[in-house]
Amino acid sequence: MTAYDVKRELKDLYAPKNTSWALIDVPEQQFLAIDGKGNPNTADEYARAVEALYAVAYTIKFAGKRAGNDLVVAPLEGLWWSDDMDSFTVGAKDSWQWTMLISQPSWVTAEDVKQAQDAALAKKKLPAIANIRHLNLHEGTCAQVMHFGSYDDEAPTLAALHNEYVAANGLRMTGLHHEIYLGDPRRTEPAKLRTVLRQPVRPATP
Repeated sequence: MTAYDVKRELKDLYAPKNTSWALIDVPEQQFLAIDGKGNPNTADEYARAVEALYAVAYTIKFAGKRAGNDLVVAPLEGLWWSDDMDSFTVGAKDSWQWTMLISQPSWVTAEDVKQAQDAALAKKKLPAIANIRHLNLHEGTCAQVMHFGSYDDEAPTLAALHNEYVAANGLRMTGLHHEIYLGDPRRTEPAKLRTVLRQPVRPATP
């Protein structure tokens, strides 16, 4: 049996070809999720959260494989927000708040997540594992683009969304800024990183 791979099953969401903002309908998905605040480049809380998230994700993978439901661990994703949304266009990362995510297939239940959480916590002894939760997310209509290059170079693309694309298309932003990380920054040159940038939107007027 071929292992479930969300990048293959939902190509429009995980491998978009457009490098300019475009609209897409995003169906409901479920995720492992963990919340925090601070600069992802420097905050210890962020590093501990991501480590905990992967510990539970791989525990779910191995449990599923034993049960005949193998899966490829999905890429890391993040929901990002701040009290001042302009902080994203100027890179004021210390004020950022985040929910980091790893997508899960439909057969993984909230109880499966809880069992994997308990098993990973017993094995890994990572306190942040206790903060992981099961999350259902339905974003609906979103503006989405593939960004190539360093995460620190996203600001002009986000500024174009905030200052040009939304108004030009009669839209308003709703929900949280969403990113999907398709490269490993530890092994990939910054210029070759690929990141899906996504923003839920609605018509500006009913």
